[in-house]
Amino acid sequence: MPADLPELGNILHSGALAYGKWAREFERKLADYIGVKQVLYTNTYGLAWQVLIRTLDLKPGDEVIATPMSCLQSTMPFAQAGLKVVWADIDPRYGILDPESVKSKITSRTKLVSNYHFCGYPGYIDEINAIAKENGIFVIDDCIEAFGAKYKGKRLGNVGTTMSIFNFQTVRMPNTIEGGALVFEDDELFKRASIIRDLGIDRSIFRDKNGEISAACDISIPSVNATPSDVNGYIGCCQMGVIDDLLEKQAINAKLWENRLFDMPSFLGFIDRKDATPNYWICGILSSNKEEDMKMFKEQGYACSAVHLPNSYYSAFGKQEMPKGVDEFYNKFIALPSGWWM
Repeated sequence: MPADLPELGNILHSGALAYGKWAREFERKLADYIGVKQVLYTNTYGLAWQVLIRTLDLKPGDEVIATPMSCLQSTMPFAQAGLKVVWADIDPRYGILDPESVKSKITSRTKLVSNYHFCGYPGYIDEINAIAKENGIFVIDDCIEAFGAKYKGKRLGNVGTTMSIFNFQTVRMPNTIEGGALVFEDDELFKRASIIRDLGIDRSIFRDKNGEISAACDISIPSVNATPSDVNGYIGCCQMGVIDDLLEKQAINAKLWENRLFDMPSFLGFIDRKDATPNYWICGILSSNKEEDMKMFKEQGYACSAVHLPNSYYSAFGKQEMPKGVDEFYNKFIALPSGWWM
């Protein structure tokens, strides 16, 4: 076994691969790191969304306000559940949801705002939370690319938002090969989500005194099987031991781009904001000559990218106009590599 995964062989031969010691330990480490009392770890990010949608009892036809400047992993669960995705515009300077646009999109059918923290750069959190509170709707911080990022000195997941969601797939951080997590401020929502994650089972009464499945444990909520394995949990635990080092390397790598870019005629600036600390999953810049600059970076051996195509291009979400800010941002945005692996 690899030297940095010394317990993996023991877990594989233990006969206890399901959600147990290591998955629970990973939840604890996540909670300690984020600064919250409890985290709900799931076997995939997609199933974390399904748990969330069922926890909030969202119904087909309910509206979710989101940004087109998102990963499909973040928006497709809404369409899959029959929810109507309403595209709000973004601030073209930073690629994040524009609070005023969000406010203008709220209707009587709006149930949720998904505040997507684009490529690890925290968005307008206080402003969007205030709008949602005023209108009696939920907000979720979508931290698919933003684990470890900070807003006003606090890590995402602990910034006053009702709910947060994280992704631990292979290209995310921490990487558990596959996985996701939910954070809830409200204890009742957390309890409901915990049951939905486990096929609707309340484990405290699931077995009778003889160890058999008890008829006294009713399954009342249509639920999913989203409990993670101990193998994935163990890998996550190992990753948490080095997560700060990896994030520091990414910040250093992003800063190394500064001296190279300020003399570039087409360089319009970085997408950082003063009240937010990104995790530098990528180093985001704006360019007045995107196509030529991307060609130049690639010729120099850098795997730059636009990362996400605006989801408003996809017919699965219904016909909606491309928001102007999204169009402006996408035509200028370039993601430069700043990962810990550089």
